[in-house]
Amino acid sequence: MASKVKTTFETKAWRFMRYSGILLIPLAWFHVYLQDVIVGVHAIDIDYVAVRLADAGWVTYNFLLLGFAFAHGMYGLRQVMFDLVHKDSTRRVLSILMLLFWLVVTVIGATALAMGARPELVQ
Repeated sequence: MASKVKTTFETKAWRFMRYSGILLIPLAWFHVYLQDVIVGVHAIDIDYVAVRLADAGWVTYNFLLLGFAFAHGMYGLRQVMFDLVHKDSTRRVLSILMLLFWLVVTVIGATALAMGARPELVQ
């Protein structure tokens, strides 16, 4: 008989990683397929990026890709940090710093996506 696992921040974070990973895999592979196979990296320029970022659907797609991929990277880095740091108070401080770093970088990325690309500024 399976025992019930106590719900903690760690179990919630692990569950989020599993579910977002299911979404991240098709998001990342479609991004690679579209950019490398269909469009081709040599055809990507500021005008192409401006057209894509003018569409709310592509902005949402890119935001999800950014948020999930960066969250997975930071979670993995946190697990490596846990292997190296054994003092609970240090782990807690580093985890909070990493969360703040993730939030700041994600907000900067989301802001950049929302602002779009302006080809007239690139000459």
